[in-house]
Amino acid sequence: HTRTKAKELRSIIASAVLSDPATYSDAFLGQPTADYAKWIMHPDHWGGAIELAILSEHYRTEIASVDIQTLRIDVYGQGRGYAQRVYVIYEGIHYDPMALTFDQSLPEDLDVTIFAPDDKIVESKAHAVAAEAKKRHQFTDTAKFDLRCLVCQEGLVGAKGATAHAKATGHSNFAEYR
Repeated sequence: HTRTKAKELRSIIASAVLSDPATYSDAFLGQPTADYAKWIMHPDHWGGAIELAILSEHYRTEIASVDIQTLRIDVYGQGRGYAQRVYVIYEGIHYDPMALTFDQSLPEDLDVTIFAPDDKIVESKAHAVAAEAKKRHQFTDTAKFDLRCLVCQEGLVGAKGATAHAKATGHSNFAEYR
């Protein structure tokens, strides 16, 4: 519910993965379970669908992920009878929590972040925020964005280009440029 819970959320995810190796197998995670659990604890790392599903189950809350580029809303925990929903907005690389605020000058703890799962007005507002962000091109197209290797300065295209470059050179420090 606050902007400073990242370490706690990472710990919940690592514990869930370590406690259920049948569901969160090495093949499913793309790396050994113990390595993944260590990786997710690092403050510079975050995940996506796997992590949202774990958090949804842990908090018994639907998590609606609103994708700016596609305007798609994926709801984790949907159909499980959870009585509440939260929203995150996805800009192609990062997820950020969405909140309903009545005045930006008010303290964060007055933001409304938990809603009824069937509240179509809130869902519509979340969709409208994403549509406005899309109109302003406030998303990253990870298939087509331009990157530069900050080690050798080579220009690259998309996540696949960065992955291939990293495998070929061992470089792993990239930045987007326009």
